[in-house]
Amino acid sequence: MNKSEMNKMGQMDQSKKDQDKDMSNMDMSNMDMDMGGGQMMHMGNLKRKFWVSLILTLPILLMSPMMGMQLPFQLIFHPWSDYLVALIGTVIFIYGGQPFFSGAKAELKNKKPAMMTLIAMGIGVAFVYSIYAVVANNIMHATPQVTDFFWELATLIDIMLLGHWIEMNTVMNAGSAVDNLAKLLPSTAHKLVNGETQDVAIADLVKDDHIQVRAGEKIPADGVIVSGNTSVNEAMVTGEARLVEKQTDAKVVGGSVNGEGTFEMRVTGTGETGYLAQVMKLVTDAQAAKSSQENMADRVAGLLFYAALTVSIVAFIVWLLVGNLALALSIAVTVLVIACPHALGLAIPLVVARSTAIAASHGLLIRNRDAMEQVKKLNYALMDKTGTLTAGNFKVAEYQSLEPQVKADDVLKIMASLENGSSHPLAVGILKAAKAKKLTAAEVTDSHQITGVGLSGTVAGQTYQIVSAAYLDRQKLAYDQATFNRLASAGNSVSFLVQDQQVLGYVAQGDQIKPESKNLIDSLKAQKITPVMLTGDNEQSAQVVAKQLGITEVHASLLPEDKAKLVQKYQADGSRVMMIGDGVNDAPSLARADIGVAIGSGTDVAIDSADIVLVKSNPNDVVEFLELARQTTRKMTQNLWWGAGYNVITIPLAAGILAPIGFILNPMVGAVVMSLSTVIVAINAMTLRLRK
Repeated sequence: MNKSEMNKMGQMDQSKKDQDKDMSNMDMSNMDMDMGGGQMMHMGNLKRKFWVSLILTLPILLMSPMMGMQLPFQLIFHPWSDYLVALIGTVIFIYGGQPFFSGAKAELKNKKPAMMTLIAMGIGVAFVYSIYAVVANNIMHATPQVTDFFWELATLIDIMLLGHWIEMNTVMNAGSAVDNLAKLLPSTAHKLVNGETQDVAIADLVKDDHIQVRAGEKIPADGVIVSGNTSVNEAMVTGEARLVEKQTDAKVVGGSVNGEGTFEMRVTGTGETGYLAQVMKLVTDAQAAKSSQENMADRVAGLLFYAALTVSIVAFIVWLLVGNLALALSIAVTVLVIACPHALGLAIPLVVARSTAIAASHGLLIRNRDAMEQVKKLNYALMDKTGTLTAGNFKVAEYQSLEPQVKADDVLKIMASLENGSSHPLAVGILKAAKAKKLTAAEVTDSHQITGVGLSGTVAGQTYQIVSAAYLDRQKLAYDQATFNRLASAGNSVSFLVQDQQVLGYVAQGDQIKPESKNLIDSLKAQKITPVMLTGDNEQSAQVVAKQLGITEVHASLLPEDKAKLVQKYQADGSRVMMIGDGVNDAPSLARADIGVAIGSGTDVAIDSADIVLVKSNPNDVVEFLELARQTTRKMTQNLWWGAGYNVITIPLAAGILAPIGFILNPMVGAVVMSLSTVIVAINAMTLRLRK
């Protein structure tokens, strides 16, 4: 599926808006479809092929015998009606059947006959036998006359083209739902040229352009602030419902909303390089991926190919022995024609397309569709605390010095200096407290993160670290444990300032549990999925949150690698594990889990490691994902039964298994039943809903 033209950012000018009024027309001209084996079919061509083939089918229906009866138009054009039908049927076969033969060629080249091969075999045999029938009836004057399959050939091609068009429209709607993310961007930007601002379309922005963003405006592209300070609401992009302080050299994301300040920025990402483009690429990748059940459908089609071929040959031999060549050939051909698997071919793609559309409209970006099939076997839901179950809106509750020569405000000032420019929730809380105290951050050099511990940097020639209590315990550094226990048992996260292996002071910050978190935990328990908290925070703080939410299994003071090991531990007995985290420190465990869910993360790490990204950062979206996954899997199974069941029943009937009691499936009846099966599969897929 190639949707690069649809996913390009920066096309929100008037022409794009006009195109949006007729989304289907735009998609018809821009979308491609995988017809099997990597063969791409242009969406506009597919639509045109269907309509041309359908129009050409009408005279075939009027001039072909139906259920053994001659229609008036056949009598009117006699004796040329058979030749006209053959001529029109040939055009339909070559023009309308081309994409299926291209797909079959690719499948056979890969030595994996599947859906397209089975379709091509059905229409190919129908065409060849029908031409033979025309020659036998009109030139050789065969007695009795040989029945042709032009009626079945034309309707089969029409139905298959229509089905693939419906499928593409459904997938297109899924993409359109996610393309609404592009509307987060404004239509114009204030570009700085020779010190003056010029309003330009964002499609005209290029990397390293300098633009001005005014108070209250949406930021038009990803970039770095070069002048000015502000606060930015990134909720529409990352799901974090809070203002993030931004200063010079801070990164900003296109689509987020500027606060009260005006700033100038240098553009670093436009078009397909911006964050929103990365998000939309997730859906494109997901649509191109195949789940295991889709592969199963291809495998079933491959088996049907061999089964139909075998049954056809056996039926031919049997009927040749008990009947005659004409009868044996007719039954063998009927078996191959009826084996055409259109309903089976649509069984999975239609459900997946519908599911993708629903997911996108609910802010569920499904990166790995296989994850949906794991839900029915899910045993454990492991989840991070900060930013996942809690809002990540930290507020300094208390800060103190633990050394007489260091003032409490100095502790806060040094920690704020080290955290300056960071968007981590704990850092934001410290920076806000320092700002409220009017403490000016000092210059920091050699600043760097210490994975799973905190950070380090040099202030005024002295090196400091911000660390957790767990780090102090591992390093056997002395600190006031009574004070720590008091603060932690109240639900605070406590960070310590360390210099030369000496603890100088601490900052305690409280967080708030997200209102939706309790519902998530209750829903998981109701589904017999055990919730487990994994956090790098201290044990006391973790237990406070866990107790309020009803979580009994808690693992605290963890490093990123500890979380990944715990995921493996829970998987050791064959259990299926879902990991829910912020997509940064939780990246190893997200990748390790059977289902990795990133909440409210706009980082490359989340995109690369998670199977599902929840844009709105709402824990309840996990519940919606679980429900949607179950509904999707149920519909897939139902459609596979409908699609494969048709073939399993009709192939033996067409071969004459009930001939001893006087029943052989008429090709016309088989075509009608096949059409009905296709309609049932399509309707069943469209009834997929996300129940509240």
